[in-house]
Amino acid sequence: MRNINKLLKKEKDKKPTTSINLENKRTKEALSGNFDQDIETFRSIYQNCSDVVFRSFFAFGQRKAMLIYIEGLSDVEGIENFVLIPFMGDPTNSESLNDYLEYKMPVSKVIKINIVADCIESISNGNPLLLCEEEVNAYSLGLAKREQRSLEEPVAEGGIRGSREGFTESIGIGTSLLRRIIKSPALKMHSMTIGDYSKTNVVLAYIEGIADNTLIEEITNRLKRIKIDGILESGYIEEMIEDNPYSPFPQIMTTERPDIACSNLLEGRAVILIEGTPFCLIAPITFFSLLQSHEDYYQRFMIGSIIRWLRYLFLGISLLLPSLYVAVLTFHQEMVPAQLLLSMAASREAVPFPAIVEAMLMEIAFEALREAGVRLPKQIGSAVSIVGALVIGQAAVQAGLVSAPMVIIVAITGISSFMIPRYIAGIAIRMLRFPIMLLAATLGLLGVMIGIIAIAIHMCTLRSFGEPYLSPLAPLKRNELKDVLWRSPLWMMDTRPHLTGESNEYRQTQGQRPSPKKGGETK
Repeated sequence: MRNINKLLKKEKDKKPTTSINLENKRTKEALSGNFDQDIETFRSIYQNCSDVVFRSFFAFGQRKAMLIYIEGLSDVEGIENFVLIPFMGDPTNSESLNDYLEYKMPVSKVIKINIVADCIESISNGNPLLLCEEEVNAYSLGLAKREQRSLEEPVAEGGIRGSREGFTESIGIGTSLLRRIIKSPALKMHSMTIGDYSKTNVVLAYIEGIADNTLIEEITNRLKRIKIDGILESGYIEEMIEDNPYSPFPQIMTTERPDIACSNLLEGRAVILIEGTPFCLIAPITFFSLLQSHEDYYQRFMIGSIIRWLRYLFLGISLLLPSLYVAVLTFHQEMVPAQLLLSMAASREAVPFPAIVEAMLMEIAFEALREAGVRLPKQIGSAVSIVGALVIGQAAVQAGLVSAPMVIIVAITGISSFMIPRYIAGIAIRMLRFPIMLLAATLGLLGVMIGIIAIAIHMCTLRSFGEPYLSPLAPLKRNELKDVLWRSPLWMMDTRPHLTGESNEYRQTQGQRPSPKKGGETK
């Protein structure tokens, strides 16, 4: 019996051989050079794939050839005009296949490949694969064509002033949008493929000479460590490469605006573009990066500073207002003026629940209405969320389930959360609101202070690819405060933020303050 158990344990400990491992082993091999054998290899790989086309013909009437492509990903018209018609048109043509492909074929990109995996990647990207008898190599033809939507204004990051262009699901459009803004050859883009089955194209973009080399190496290593079946959205990569996955705060910023991506590139950050999603990733970031909007830099600096102060104020209101209300009503009634306390007591006279239950009910109902408005179609989503909040709030007050001041508190809190420009940061604040309310209900204002201190300690320990999360406040960097607590004029922000290196510190010439002096002289 003991021997049987040992054998069963050995079988259990054996690493299973999956189909993807067998597939990888076969595709790493080179083409055999035998035309029929190579065709059979591809037919077995693409067995039961009805959208993969195998088109056989005679090249110049002399040698057997095969064209392999996927319907919907390749340009069929280009295949007919540039491949099939020239090859099949004149059987007396004796020119070599290599000469025609390299010098006469009107296709922008023709690449010789010899590895089966490279051939599969070419076909999957929409580039037809040409195999010919007596040829050791295959040819990847640049005839990819995909249906894609046109550029649109970013839905999640709209604004009054600024560019109306946004990234789309095509990674090629994303890289071209970055190139249109930053035309320098110092803008580097490293391409890689992630996902055993999805083979998702991922591009790491950065500006050489501005971004720190150790930062780029670290991001590249984290991306290469990802071993997963497929990447369907940027959230997959974000969760696999962030520093602290258990933190409620995001350590990587997302955006679908090319201007925001380029501004971060010029500050020494890296941008990660992913095929199939309009959202790109930006790293490293700080907490204050999540509270900055693109319009802060497109309006006058005084207006941008005032709006930024309002944003910080309403961030605190969104996080603490319900907790302060619960703490004061439960433990610290003496802090409320007598007349206001009498009014609040009268409104709560018919309410059977304590303040914490009342607050929890209203906050959960408000969050449910907000999520319902997001998930429903646009035409009815906003109407349901607004009308639902009004009707439920009024009905709850009349039924005596909640008090009118609590409805006001929850409404102000909800409006305050909309001031946070980054949706991912707003979710973190909404999540932390509930444990702070529980602390306020048990310990009063002491509980609120404990919650604030715990959040501050946690944020001080966070890192985003080596950058402290509360930088430049903790640790303090006085030179970089000009773009944190307020927005200084552009002509004063002559240095880049210190991220992970000191390379290329200055982004503009000093002393560019506007001056009415003759000839455009500056002080």
